[in-house]
Amino acid sequence: MRIPTLLLCPLVGVAALLTSCSRPADHAAGPGVSAPRATGPVQRPGRPQQQAVAGPVDPDRRVGAVFINNGPLHICTGSVVHSAGGNLMMTAAHCLAGAAQLTFVPGFAGDAAPPDVWKADAVYLDPRWTASKDPHADYAIARLSNDAGVPVESHVGLALTLGTAPPPGSHVTVLGYPAGVGGTPIGCQASTSVSDNGFPSLVCEGLVDGTSGAPWVSGTTLTGLIGGFERGGCAANVSYSAPFDAQTAQLLARAEAGGPGDPVPNDLDDSC
Repeated sequence: MRIPTLLLCPLVGVAALLTSCSRPADHAAGPGVSAPRATGPVQRPGRPQQQAVAGPVDPDRRVGAVFINNGPLHICTGSVVHSAGGNLMMTAAHCLAGAAQLTFVPGFAGDAAPPDVWKADAVYLDPRWTASKDPHADYAIARLSNDAGVPVESHVGLALTLGTAPPPGSHVTVLGYPAGVGGTPIGCQASTSVSDNGFPSLVCEGLVDGTSGAPWVSGTTLTGLIGGFERGGCAANVSYSAPFDAQTAQLLARAEAGGPGDPVPNDLDDSC
């Protein structure tokens, strides 16, 4: 599980303001550091290796920190996914448990001015997640807006295109934000496998709490994100993704069409 140990409180609604509920971080990020936002491809710290290790990387505007309940604590990672309206972000569904308000800062680098902050107006979930929190559907898409009225995709440039689960042996880059206040991203490049129960997996040491929802990127294609089995993985060096498939594409189409979002389950068992 790659989110901090959480104190869940009653769900009010994604757009509601709730300041009385907080989530302490087990693995807080270091002090905030101001750095320029990157606009190129997700940085690749090195060639794939048998035992990849996550390390500091430059921010990428398409990947950002996910904050809850109008506070300074970011607990997960999200990425901008291409859509007709240019206003969608994807993260892990388990990141949303207990969140009354969700905000996203693409290219986060220690702090953010109001024009760099997008709020979630609606969240869309796979029916399998809302029914039973099926780990095969551990992903969510949020429709975003900001006070300036700028679509998030216009702000970040080329967004990631939703793909399908990577075949075994694929090389992907993962970039995420350790949970905490401030801080900058970490990332690694690794080769994928598939677990016996059908979840894409990769070996990379150091993808700590807060990297749930971190995108798996091949070129400019989003092929997975940290989540799924064991909410992303209980071992420190193995991460999982829900398998992206036709149902993932259907969720994107529903989010693109707009309309009311889905209620977010308020409870979440720690599978570790």
